[in-house]
Amino acid sequence: MRDYLQFYINGEWVDPAQPNPHDVINPATEEVCARISLGSETDVDRAVAAAKKAFESYGRSSRQERIELLESCVATYKKYHNDIADAVREEMGAPQSLAAGGQTHAGRGHLKEALRVLRDFAFEEDLGEHRVFKEPIGVCGLITPWNWPLNQIGCKVAPALAVGCTMILKPSEEAPLSAYLFAQVMHEAGVPAGVFNLVNGDGPVVGTALSKHPDVDMMSFTGSTRAGSLVAQNAAPSVKRVTQELGGKSPNIILDDADLEAAVTQGVLHMYNNSGQSCNAPSRMLVPAARLAEAEAIAARVTESVVVGDPSAEGTTMGPVVSRLQYDRIQELIQKGIDEGARLVVGGPGHPEGLERGYFVRPTVFSGVNNDMSIAREEIFGPVLVMIPYEDEEDAIRIANDTPYGLAGYVQSGDIERARRVAARIRAGNVHINGASGGFNVPFGGFKQSGNGREWGHHGFTDFLEIKAVEGFGS
Repeated sequence: MRDYLQFYINGEWVDPAQPNPHDVINPATEEVCARISLGSETDVDRAVAAAKKAFESYGRSSRQERIELLESCVATYKKYHNDIADAVREEMGAPQSLAAGGQTHAGRGHLKEALRVLRDFAFEEDLGEHRVFKEPIGVCGLITPWNWPLNQIGCKVAPALAVGCTMILKPSEEAPLSAYLFAQVMHEAGVPAGVFNLVNGDGPVVGTALSKHPDVDMMSFTGSTRAGSLVAQNAAPSVKRVTQELGGKSPNIILDDADLEAAVTQGVLHMYNNSGQSCNAPSRMLVPAARLAEAEAIAARVTESVVVGDPSAEGTTMGPVVSRLQYDRIQELIQKGIDEGARLVVGGPGHPEGLERGYFVRPTVFSGVNNDMSIAREEIFGPVLVMIPYEDEEDAIRIANDTPYGLAGYVQSGDIERARRVAARIRAGNVHINGASGGFNVPFGGFKQSGNGREWGHHGFTDFLEIKAVEGFGS
């Protein structure tokens, strides 16, 4: 069992101000796999003080110094790849192929992309005789979730390091093991003392203390819309910048000229990736009403091919969901779908056969869903797909945009011009045509209650920078 009881503050592993151990549960076994400490306001104060002091020098570091630092981070992360992958599998139940693949690669991918952008990023711009400078915003509080831990840590830490900010990371207490290893990477890579700090804890204590702290200049949060709203409220009195990547209920419009077999198959498998625990999952599949029965048959067949089981076993394609709390919420919403009259195509309540231990959920498809049902409105955050029939293209666009969220959208069509036209009318931060996915250079973020600001690539630098205009600079 792992004991990760210390915090990383000012370049050292230190004991918490007061003991407050917390058990980390392996969701595949329901057994304790590690212990961490939950921090306090005192721990946050120590970390913020360290970051504030470090900013005095790191905020003035040269581009070349930061390039060399990121090069070291990339190389060191590669050495820890297998250890991080094992931690992800253990803390959140990701199958080994996903843990060692997309989950772990994401952290290094964002470091490499920030390094690429930094080499040529324009920190200065001349407007006639005046000069505009882009300067690091200062001390940043970073709160990250459990579902894609390295992706969210990487897409916040990497640009912050690149532009000259200092930071305090609070990872999710549900999946903190990979973050602990990420801190070891930062230490071994030679990140200066106080530039990167890690304090474990829960949202009500550590998250609130960071959000309210007068010496924190910016909060970057990824998580639920409810929690993001609280971060913003806590940050408001100090007028700090707040950026948020929040929930989603993303539409997947399959137009009547799409290859139905390929489009439904792709959409179903995407929905089950990471056990459905992705904020941009294509959870609402919009299908032409005349072809709904055909689409249901394809979805059922694809769902039955999914191998749910032990994340460490070869051939497993879907592991458990992260926690008992998450499992119970998914079960409640599956039952609500049945109670509200949706047609259960495959799956349903309870554990998959033979998997009574662990937080395993049956991959589930509902059909005949209307957009007013709870399972069409609420973010389930599990392997539950809803199929909604539509009458024509205008009806599909109306249904797609009838949501408080706007993180992602998907359009499938045999006519690229038609797909582009429909994509232009989807109110979401990322729209994918015919299964295309963006790289680490493509901005990620949402409209409406899915958040504000953008992460990833060149656009990800922006929120970590302040703009200073010096008039008469060239006179």
